[in-house]
Amino acid sequence: MKKRKELKKKARKVFQKHYLFFVIVCLMASFIGAEFTDSLSITRIRNQVSSEEKLLIEDFERDDLTDAEKLVEEKKTEIIKKVDNKVFGHTRGVLATLINSISTGSIYITIIQAIISITKSTHIAIVILILLSLFLTFIIWFYTTNVYQVISRRIFLEGRVYSKVSKQRFLFLLNIKKWTKASFTMFLKYIYQFFWNLTIIGGFIKRYSYFLVPYIVAENPDIKAKDAINLSRSMMNNHKFECFKMDLSFIGWELLGIATFGMTKVLYSNPYKVSFFSEYYNQLRLLAIENKIPNYEYLNDEYLYEKADKKLLEKTYSDIVNLKKAAPKDPIVRESGYKAFLVNNFGITLYSKQEEENYEKEELRKSRINYYQDVINGKSYPNRMFKIQEKSKKRIIENINYLRNYSVTSLILLFFIISFIGWLWEVSLHLISDGVFVNRGALHGPWLPIYGSGGILILIILKKFRKTPLKEFIATICLCGCVEYFTALYLELTHNGEKWWDYSGYFLNLHGRICAEGLLIFGLGGLAIVYVLAPLLDNILRKMNKKLAVCLCTILLTIFIIDQCYSHNNPNEGKGITDYAYLYQTLEYRRL
Repeated sequence: MKKRKELKKKARKVFQKHYLFFVIVCLMASFIGAEFTDSLSITRIRNQVSSEEKLLIEDFERDDLTDAEKLVEEKKTEIIKKVDNKVFGHTRGVLATLINSISTGSIYITIIQAIISITKSTHIAIVILILLSLFLTFIIWFYTTNVYQVISRRIFLEGRVYSKVSKQRFLFLLNIKKWTKASFTMFLKYIYQFFWNLTIIGGFIKRYSYFLVPYIVAENPDIKAKDAINLSRSMMNNHKFECFKMDLSFIGWELLGIATFGMTKVLYSNPYKVSFFSEYYNQLRLLAIENKIPNYEYLNDEYLYEKADKKLLEKTYSDIVNLKKAAPKDPIVRESGYKAFLVNNFGITLYSKQEEENYEKEELRKSRINYYQDVINGKSYPNRMFKIQEKSKKRIIENINYLRNYSVTSLILLFFIISFIGWLWEVSLHLISDGVFVNRGALHGPWLPIYGSGGILILIILKKFRKTPLKEFIATICLCGCVEYFTALYLELTHNGEKWWDYSGYFLNLHGRICAEGLLIFGLGGLAIVYVLAPLLDNILRKMNKKLAVCLCTILLTIFIIDQCYSHNNPNEGKGITDYAYLYQTLEYRRL
């Protein structure tokens, strides 16, 4: 067995190779409280009870919520008055309601009152609320904090051998449908450890007896809970004190972490320590297999510790190898010029239908090859060679191809479809909230061009971000925010200051023209358009006769231009559109 210095040297090499990713993995563990909870003060649980919570408890005991309700309303009024900055509005919107409910404690009263209305008893409501809270807390802990060590150990073990570890490995238990089973194993280990902690010295000893459970489950999530625990005990037999000394060798890093308020732990010692014990687990695993201890057969993920032969990889991924061989004799190359400029930068194609389809098929072939190239080259873990097969599913990129380009006719028709969907959305919201049909927007037709314009701009301006959904989401929020803000400003400047929407009073709003919750909805809607709606609609539009599509575009554009010209001097306005005085009076009355 290798000595401690050798293991640490190898651990440092692995850690340096995956530095940023390993730091993030351990940082997430600290945030959710899975381990390293002393590294960040933010992870410490608040243990103080607020004044409204104390009063709420007292009211529960008297079977009367009057005082608590009164205190909550007073605090809510006080919060609203204190907010001088209009950006942090607290009077309207979902975010404002949520923040007010949490900061004042009214959320507790709302839940209790809902339960009381059903049970007709405050005491029963208290019991139900406590049980629901405990159950929800347990479920969240059971499926996150409890099992996170297994996920992190899997990532570290793969990092030992492979130069690339995919971010998707955070979901590897979900992909093989073993998340619940792994969670139960870790929960049983926790129960055993808890009862051993009640003894004088048993808890300390058993900590090292069960030390390898998360590593074993990370290697084989299908193992039974008791078998995993027993296997860990067998593997740690005669190694518990050795493991303790290994653990103790990091005391210097622990002291440095305290002196630097946890910064060195976050940025170095935490992931370094996990890397070291991953090397240590590998050594104990080899000894267990060599000595054929009971249940050693479960340690069967050989490609987690050594790379597969190149020929075996090519055989396993033969479909990808064949795709690579199926490259066209004459590669499809976009000629330079304005056509190529529009396609490459904005995804607008002026090529013929057949040319575009051939090009997209070739791009899909390349994309599929690139996705598996690291695996075939031995840089990433070969999922297909795992003992437990991941659930088969077609990748979205192969189903609807969201990386596609759009023709001019498709973009025009998509503009009107999205504009109509936006109009339908706002009319429905108004109908539900006020029970009155209101033709939303400054135009008279059934469309809201701000939605259509935003959707088309997302498709063409943000084309470069489509490969990364997170970047696409952030860019969509920024783009939609600019479109909505300047559209509102333009309408106000051209119509004597009249407003067609006003977010004053919403949390995080800018001059009442945009607000945080609206932009979040636009961001999510933008993702839906880019990755689902637009590709599916484009599949249908592509089947349409070209002459019919051009004719339909011409008719719609003509009607739209006429509506624009007429609405410039005779805009659609009135209550529910530009008349906010009545709305403000109602809100003020309700608040007081």
